This record gives sequence, structure tokens and C-alpha cells, in this order.
Amino acid sequence: MKITLKICLVLIGLYCIASCTDEKANKNEVLVLGTIHSGHLTKEEYSIEKLTKLIQEIKPDIILTEIPPDRFALAMAGFKKDDSISEPRVMRFPEYTDVIFPLSKTMNFEIIPTAGWTQPMAMERQQKLRAISQDSTRINDWKAYTNANKTSDSLMKAIGKENDPYFIHTNAYDSIYNISLEVYNKLFNVELGLGGWNNINIAHYWNIEKALEKYRYQNKRILITYGAGHKGWFLKELRKRDDIELLEMKPFLDNIQ
Repeated sequence: MKITLKICLVLIGLYCIASCTDEKANKNEVLVLGTIHSGHLTKEEYSIEKLTKLIQEIKPDIILTEIPPDRFALAMAGFKKDDSISEPRVMRFPEYTDVIFPLSKTMNFEIIPTAGWTQPMAMERQQKLRAISQDSTRINDWKAYTNANKTSDSLMKAIGKENDPYFIHTNAYDSIYNISLEVYNKLFNVELGLGGWNNINIAHYWNIEKALEKYRYQNKRILITYGAGHKGWFLKELRKRDDIELLEMKPFLDNIQ
């Protein structure tokens, strides 16, 4: 009995070691790519062409996108029909219309929509912000918000690299961007409801996390593409996970120079 018990314990130990080794070997690699939306059409340092080369260099298996799930099917149907996208929300983002959707024809990746955005939420947020800006009892709040925006903008301009993908993918970029976002979030998040900064990021990340759970330990390379302002928020949450390996963007940028 004692020998049998010892053998069982050894086998269990070996199984646990093998299981942990397999999990470590099969961790998904995750990258967060900050985009500049319409800026890709006008900023040479982070152009459509450069973004295309970057994604080709990354070679993702899955791309988690800033596209609402309820808008994706229509956008993809239009693209498959005539290589164009007429869905209004997706049309706003050249990183999808000019880069990721076209690349899906020559690269083998899955596009997953993960944005928590909705049209009613956006309209409500716009209306509430307009009301706050015109409210005589909220002058100090609005001034604090606009001053924080000016501070972030002036620091970005002083550095002179606000559209440089190398700089965008640094902690320094996130810190400067967060000067304005933290004030915005503190003053208005609760009041703006689903459109508040923290609240919308929670909605985005809930969809992102669903995808990460679905593909847990499948040895995939997963690329998350959102406006660069969201990057710091997502990275803070992603660093809490022990089932993924977060990759830096710099080596991939180096390879396309």
C-alpha cells in the first residue's frame, strides 16, 4: 500500500510538472498596438503604409479590434462584396478600412470585434459634456478639465513625437496622455455613465478578456488594436494576467525600418 501510494504521488507530481510546462509553452503572446485613427492618413511617421508593414511583421493569429460586435458583420459583408466598407462606425477608422481588412485577404488571422461603444452611449456622452461646459455651477470642473488637456497637449508638442509609433508605444506616452484622462475620469466618469472613461474601458476590456479566455493557452499571437489613449489602461489590466506573455512593440518597429 505504501509503495502504491508513493507511486501515485510521484505520478501526480510528474503530471503537475508536465501540465505546468505545457501551459507555459502554450501561453499566448499579446501585443497592444496604439493607433492614431485618421492620423494614419496624414502623418508620415505612422502612415497607412507603415502600419501595414508593422502588422505584417507582427504576424498575428488574432486581432482584437475597436469595432463594436454589432457593427462587424455588416462591415465584413460589405468588404467581401466589393472590397469597401460602408458601415459608418468602422469607416471612421482607416486602420481597419485601409489596413486590417485588406490584409485579411493575404494573411491568416481572425478579426474579433471587442469595442464596448454604442451610438446611444456616444450621443449621451456628447450631450452631457456639452451641458457641463455650459453650466455656470461647473465652471471650475470644466476649467480643470480643459487645463489638463492643455497640459497633456503642450507636453506632447514639446517632445515633438506624438505621432511617432516608437514614442506611442512607451510608458512615457501613457503617462503624458493620462494627465488629462485622469482628470476627465475623476470629474466626469460617474456622471457620463457608460460613456465615462473608466466605464468605456471596462466595457472594451470585458470583450477583450472574453477573447483571451476563449483562446487561453493556445500558443496564439494576439494583437489588440485601439486608439493609443486606451493602451495604458489595457496594459495595466493585462499585466495582472499570468497566462499570457506581453510583447514589446519596439523589436517589430525596428524590423521594418
